[in-house]
Amino acid sequence: MASAEVLNGHLAKTLSRGRVAATRPAGCPQISLYLFDPDALEGPISHDEAQAVVAEPAYWSFCWASGQALAAYILARPHLVAGKRVLDFGSGSGIVAIAAAMMGAREAIACDIDPAALDAAAANARLNNISLTLCEDWENRPPGIDIMTAADVLYDPDNRPLLEQFRQSAPQVLLADSRLACLGNNAYIQQAVLHSRTWPDLHEFEEFNRVRIYLTATDDAER
Repeated sequence: MASAEVLNGHLAKTLSRGRVAATRPAGCPQISLYLFDPDALEGPISHDEAQAVVAEPAYWSFCWASGQALAAYILARPHLVAGKRVLDFGSGSGIVAIAAAMMGAREAIACDIDPAALDAAAANARLNNISLTLCEDWENRPPGIDIMTAADVLYDPDNRPLLEQFRQSAPQVLLADSRLACLGNNAYIQQAVLHSRTWPDLHEFEEFNRVRIYLTATDDAER
């Protein structure tokens, strides 16, 4: 069973002093998450630790700006997910899937190729007294997805084809991105621009704190 201790074990593989702590991200304080605890670092990181962190970053141990923004967007608009089967791609900490479950999704699925991320999503779900379905392989995702969600998955140009793959996989796609000023795909209609910061704060460039929310067009899409 995934827990804070299990997550600490994952962190220790790359950062011996790493640990998680329960916290509420500033951009979505309604949800509690086990995230990296900056207070665990007393003194500088060794060269070997720094190399390990770069080589195998524990993305799930931070809640990125777009994840917070998308979760907050869902919490404010429960009709987008209520009664639906929701799959969150690249779930990381699980915050978006958790938001969908809290807002009445029939099933909220956290999908991530990183086993540690799935442990984080499971532990964070329990922290918020909800349950998630875990999916370790996008290619073997459950059928009957009503709406896809994804946050900050377009940082790599090789990931751009995902935009069309998402559309082919579900009737509707809800996307958050802070990396691209223009998606280059007219099927995604911008709904809002929200401001958020990665938690714990990594002091990223301000442009990465500006999150654009997109929804693929349907008759009931918000304009």
